[in-house]
Amino acid sequence: MDNGIRVVPLTIVHQGKSYRDGIDISPNEVYRIMRKRQEMPTTSTPSAGDFLDTFQRLSEETESILCITVTSKQSKIYETALLAREMAREQIPDTAVEVLDSRAASSAMGLIAVEAARAASSGADLARTLDAARSMIPRVRYLAMVDTLYYLARTGRIGKAAAWAGSVLSIKPIVGHDTSVGVTTPVARPRTRVKAVNLLLELMGEMIGDSPAHVIVNHADELEDGRKLQAEIASRFNCAEIYLAEFAPSMGIHAGPGVLGAAFYTDE
Repeated sequence: MDNGIRVVPLTIVHQGKSYRDGIDISPNEVYRIMRKRQEMPTTSTPSAGDFLDTFQRLSEETESILCITVTSKQSKIYETALLAREMAREQIPDTAVEVLDSRAASSAMGLIAVEAARAASSGADLARTLDAARSMIPRVRYLAMVDTLYYLARTGRIGKAAAWAGSVLSIKPIVGHDTSVGVTTPVARPRTRVKAVNLLLELMGEMIGDSPAHVIVNHADELEDGRKLQAEIASRFNCAEIYLAEFAPSMGIHAGPGVLGAAFYTDE
């Protein structure tokens, strides 16, 4: 599922040291630190220079680049990438660079990027690749079960679920991300993990129906549960493709270990 996609990683900061997510520190290491709930790591947005460095390296291989970012409603990454694009116009003027706000999060953004990469690999130029990515934005959905509100409350990312904070130890909330609004919002608050997973599957069923579905299942340091969820989704729905991926620690720092989620869209 790589399709030649390049990733500009976020930075994870712990005990005064900076690590590139997925490069200098593994997801298991990050989640192990988080489970201790002491000296918690934080995240930092890549700099415009980080994006520019990637654009410059890619300019040696291609004449055009499409940079797809996480939703601008919850991150400054899009603004940073736009700044890097302006810098690239001066430093690598022969390489066209476009930046797209996916309005999505986690693997929902990944599905958009994969579709764009497939278009490019099939011979689409930058304009048509950009159109392919844009057409995916209203189609992708994301649902996730959060094991505890502790981490969201701690980092201030709890948003509209703030009213649930008093039940932080007794619920397994389900959150959703809809690209029409570009933010993650609370959906339901079941009280057990089993009920949360079952409800997540029910909600997916309402959105997917009998249509062929493209799915990426996420887990945050819960590989076995992730595999079980992947198998259950594969058995319940008509999956054109289904993958299992780790929930990136740069997002997991806010949501916490134990997350189970699924990004998906259906064939039109």
